[in-house]
Amino acid sequence: MPPEPPWRKIFNALSSLKLTLVYLALLMALTVICTLAQVPLGTHAAVDRTIKTFLVWWQPAGASIRIPVFPGGGLIGALLFANLALALARFLRLEWSRRKIGLWITHLGLALLFLGEFATSFFQVESQMPIELGQTRNFTEDHRHLELAVAASVDAAHDSVTSIPESLLRRAGELSHPSLPFKLRIKRYYENSSINMRGPSDPPAEATSGVGANLIVRPAPPVTGDDQQNAAAVLLEAVADGRSLGSFWISNALGAPQGLLLDGRDYKISLRSRRYYLPFALTLKEFHHDRYAGTDIPKNFSSLVRLSDPGRGEERDALISMNNPLRYGGKAFYQASFGKNDTLSVFQVMQNPGWLIPYLSCILVALGMLLHFGLKLAGAMGGSR
Repeated sequence: MPPEPPWRKIFNALSSLKLTLVYLALLMALTVICTLAQVPLGTHAAVDRTIKTFLVWWQPAGASIRIPVFPGGGLIGALLFANLALALARFLRLEWSRRKIGLWITHLGLALLFLGEFATSFFQVESQMPIELGQTRNFTEDHRHLELAVAASVDAAHDSVTSIPESLLRRAGELSHPSLPFKLRIKRYYENSSINMRGPSDPPAEATSGVGANLIVRPAPPVTGDDQQNAAAVLLEAVADGRSLGSFWISNALGAPQGLLLDGRDYKISLRSRRYYLPFALTLKEFHHDRYAGTDIPKNFSSLVRLSDPGRGEERDALISMNNPLRYGGKAFYQASFGKNDTLSVFQVMQNPGWLIPYLSCILVALGMLLHFGLKLAGAMGGSR
């Protein structure tokens, strides 16, 4: 018997069912790690750092380096998918034939279901759009991620805004952008902080300008509740032509941007929820909060909005209710909450490029099973005659 070629040895090893069990054991261990991590991190952060990643990282206290300590859900899932696909080709030995077409379609549907979950986990973007009666909005907000926004007044009605993602603020260093005539030196960043007025016994203020000159800002443990938000704070210095324009404490907990004046132009710096701007706008025309007769128990929430998209020539009304989202522009707007005595409506906005894949997968699985068992039944009935 001739020796087994090297490629077949590699194929057999990668398609081994023992390797399948190893990947399943890793997934079980990762599930335990994610569950335990929810205590100090909260649900969303724990899932992001264990399931929705290719590697689980560990950062020693006080260090700037991160060390990979365990494979993440993305890596294990990709390896498991490849292993099962190879095992299918090896053990099931499904040939291309009319008799086997149903099984091929069924397995294609299952593969699509797996890929759909992968696409959802890594590419889905979740945000919110709070909008008041009569208000028009063309952006959504992600309250779990922040950005540093520098707004320069263009005229009485418009500002030019430059945004810097939170990830860059975590690294001490100098930031510059072509739209800004000054640089920002990031001196310190706190994921969460406690902010208080300075007392006589407190050390000198680190900020020299803005309200931060009267504040004492200390690091605090990150919040873990899913309905809570960190009071992040960044200490930065604005520098133009080698001249300091002042040091500022910028925080999403201060409620107001910090301002500086350069060459007669006013700039406002704030730390805010990350914004995703839309090529269209929604205007809230009506909001209805229906209750069951004689009680305060909610029965239905619905919002009547005006959709305006000049680029597509779209101008129409749309009703968004609890089980009836508005799907437009690759996004789905769900009725999520309300406030301000029923004058504020809050939409949960989902952008999921793979939202149709599970439906297609279920159709293929059902079609494949019908074909397979239908052909089997037809063959059995034909053989009995």
